[in-house]
Amino acid sequence: MRAVFQWSLGRRALELGQRTLIMGIVNVTPDSFSDGGQFLEREKAIEHAQRLLDEGADILDIGGESTRPGARVDAGPPGPAEIMPTATTKAPAANLKTRVGAPSVGAAVNASQEMKRVLPVIAELKKRHPTVVLSVDTYKAEVARAAVSAGAEIVNDVSGFRWDARMAKTIAELKCGAVLMHMRGRPEDWRMLPPASDIVLLVKRELKEWAEKAVLEGVRRERIVLDPGFGFGKRFEENYPLLGGFGELQAAGFPLLAGTSRKSFIGRTLARDGHDVPPEGRLYGTLATETALILKGAHIVRTHDVKAAVEAARVADAILRGR
Repeated sequence: MRAVFQWSLGRRALELGQRTLIMGIVNVTPDSFSDGGQFLEREKAIEHAQRLLDEGADILDIGGESTRPGARVDAGPPGPAEIMPTATTKAPAANLKTRVGAPSVGAAVNASQEMKRVLPVIAELKKRHPTVVLSVDTYKAEVARAAVSAGAEIVNDVSGFRWDARMAKTIAELKCGAVLMHMRGRPEDWRMLPPASDIVLLVKRELKEWAEKAVLEGVRRERIVLDPGFGFGKRFEENYPLLGGFGELQAAGFPLLAGTSRKSFIGRTLARDGHDVPPEGRLYGTLATETALILKGAHIVRTHDVKAAVEAARVADAILRGR
């Protein structure tokens, strides 16, 4: 059964576990893998966010930098766990391909660029909907602080607080909610990642270690949600064992978020005539994974397709209640 938590966001708390919450994705970026460029303009991003709210999103996750495969990130030097094998290691390439037609990889997005994209969207949404729950998708402490000042109540850090040494202490000071996600390596290095001997054990161990480190730096446990990071440095053949073993992550004692929406491992599974199905054709595969994850204990589902996820979650929640 799924544990029930009160996720502290500072001035209020969200109940997690009685029903699945849906986090809608708003990418204010030119190069995200699925919808890059569609919502880069402020008004288009706000219109998209409004549409997601109308479809039933409980939370909106607003990001201004893509961490798609191959992307360069504006982060500090890699830690020991992030050092990649050299070319002579000949590690098999991870199945994390940039889709055909995706923008070429350019310079990393700095904090000023990222804030220019996300802050006006956060501020306007909070002005129009004072009670809306907003999350900022960033690994930079400077962006997190500015976003929370503009109205965000959650910081969703894909690096698990590891790319900016100031992040954990910043979260502690802001007293906001936080999503701590697992990632192997960095996007520009994913193709060189060696396989994990046991991906479920690795993710479970490292997420718990990183969460406990954040607690030692002052982040209260009730503010943390964990995300195993499907597709983030995971090979094609590792995502399904991770999905199958998702329930084991409950042992860490934190609420769980899952984001499989339109991921490449789904496109590969649904391949036709030897070609991966593109992101826009992955809805039904996405719903299959999201339903399975809810039944295995996910408290929050992060998705592009809110209406479909809301309906799938209602049915999955009814199954959980019927046990």
